[in-house]
Amino acid sequence: MNTYDMTGRVAVVTGGAQGIGLAVTERLRASGASVAVWDMRETQTGDFNTTCDISDMASVKAALAATEDELGPVDILVNSAGIAGPNAPIQDYDDGAWAQIVAINLTGTYNTNKAVLPGMQARDYGRILNIASIAGKEGNPNACAYSASKAGVIGFTKSAGKENAAHNIAINCVTPAAARTPIFDQMSEEHIGYMLSKIPRARFLEVEEAANMIAWIVSAENSFTTGAVFDLSGGRATY
Repeated sequence: MNTYDMTGRVAVVTGGAQGIGLAVTERLRASGASVAVWDMRETQTGDFNTTCDISDMASVKAALAATEDELGPVDILVNSAGIAGPNAPIQDYDDGAWAQIVAINLTGTYNTNKAVLPGMQARDYGRILNIASIAGKEGNPNACAYSASKAGVIGFTKSAGKENAAHNIAINCVTPAAARTPIFDQMSEEHIGYMLSKIPRARFLEVEEAANMIAWIVSAENSFTTGAVFDLSGGRATY
């Protein structure tokens, strides 16, 4: 395993209590970074842990202030927190579920990026990785809110990357296929089977595979690529 040298770097991982976020937290700590985990769950997975609702800007600002008091200025953000929501056709979709999914997945990405960018710009260094989804590229049936929110994350990341290209700040996203994490608890077995059937590698993503790619994307070595979408779909992506 290549442990990129992140000694002295401070990273924030949202949703770092479980799933891909947890794997990323462990990978960055193994590379020498000090990691703050922002999660709705109480956890001890990071060097510093705080509860944070990323859909609420006040909560994000409070988490950032606490992190900087404890660990120092934030160099790296991995925005992993997200929800899948229920599976249903559009005409039957719950309006409250739509609003919640968009608030967490898309507005939460906006909130966390917006909070850390001024400091990164002032220091002329930063690495941001937003986790989107293959559903944001291709659209999954019976998952309109999730697909739309993740497509929004892709568009937002492209915009943010271009805005900050004059700085030593790289802002990218990844589009994972499904990984067998607790997010599956929100999905129907039929939908899980559908997702698996679309992956040419005929298996789900392993969270460690996601962490391996993300570690490079948020490392100092990734000094040129920004506003990019990295495929993690096991061959499913067509663009």
